[in-house]
Amino acid sequence: MTDKPILLLGAPVDCGKRSRGCLMGPDAYRVAGLVRQLEDLGREVRDRGNLVPAPLRACDDRDGRLYAMAETVAWTETLIAAGQEAARDGFPIFLGGDHAMAMGSVASMAAHAGAEGRPLFVLWLDAHSDFHTLDTTDSGNLHGTPMAYVTGRDGFEGFPALSATVDPAHVCMIGLRSVDPAEKRALQESPVRAIDMRQIDESGIARPLREFLEAVEAADGMLHVSLDVDFLDPAIAPAVGTTVPGGATFREAHLVMEMLHDSGLVTSLDLVELNPFLDERGRTASLMVDLTASMFGRRVFDRPTTRNH
Repeated sequence: MTDKPILLLGAPVDCGKRSRGCLMGPDAYRVAGLVRQLEDLGREVRDRGNLVPAPLRACDDRDGRLYAMAETVAWTETLIAAGQEAARDGFPIFLGGDHAMAMGSVASMAAHAGAEGRPLFVLWLDAHSDFHTLDTTDSGNLHGTPMAYVTGRDGFEGFPALSATVDPAHVCMIGLRSVDPAEKRALQESPVRAIDMRQIDESGIARPLREFLEAVEAADGMLHVSLDVDFLDPAIAPAVGTTVPGGATFREAHLVMEMLHDSGLVTSLDLVELNPFLDERGRTASLMVDLTASMFGRRVFDRPTTRNH
C-alpha cells in the first residue's frame, strides 16, 4: 500500500435516503480517533475538513419520484472534483455520509485511474448491491444507485457525464443479503462478482476476496474499497438505518481489512452509512475506525488488552 499522505475528505451527504443522520458521520469518525490511530501506525494524515455540495440546479426528478436528486447531483459534482485532486496528492479516505456519496467518490477514482492509464477495481462491502438505475428504483432513494452509475448503466440523465467508468468485470461485491429483483436481474446479466452471505457461510470470506485481489494485481489495477456499515452484522454495528441481519462478523471484517493491507493494492477508501444518532456509545464509529486501522497495517497482536486483563 502506498506511503503517500492519507487525505481525509469529509462528505456529510445525507440526501441519498429519507432518514436523516449520516451528515454527522464524518465528525463521528474524527471523534472516534481516526487520525490518531492512523498516525500511530506511522502514517501522515491531512484532514481537509468537510466538503460542501456544488450549487443546486434544476433536475428532472421524475415528478418527485426521485428523492433529493438535485442535492445528490450537487454532491456528485463536488466529490468528482475533490476526489481527483486528493488522489493526485495522496491516499483519499472519503468520510460519509450515506452511500450516494460513492457516485462521486468512485467516479473520481475512475477518472484518476484513467488519467494514470490503469484500470480501477472496486471492492463493494455492503449488504446491498446499490445497482438500481434512476428508472428501476422503487424507493427513489439514490443511495441505492451508485454502482449502476459508475459502471455506466443507462438512465442517469442529469448526473455529470463520466470521463471514465468502472468495468463491471472489475467490481466485486461481498456481503450481499438484500438485493431487489431488478438489481438481481441486472447483476445476473453482468460480469460483476456478487458474493452473498450464503457463499461466505459455505466457503468463507477469504477465497473470493483472494481471487479478486489476484485479478487486480494481474491487471496492475488501482483498488477502491467502499465499506458500508451494513456490511457488518447489526449486532456489532447498530448505527445504520438499513440494518440487515446476518452480516459479517468482527473477525470476518478484520480478516478482509488485513488481507487488503497485505495485498498492497488499495488506493482509496469510502467509509459510509454511519448514522451516529443510532449508535450505542460510539461503538459503531469505533469499530469502523478499528477496521480502517487494520487496512493500514494494525494486526491482531498489536491491539492493547483491557486494564483488567
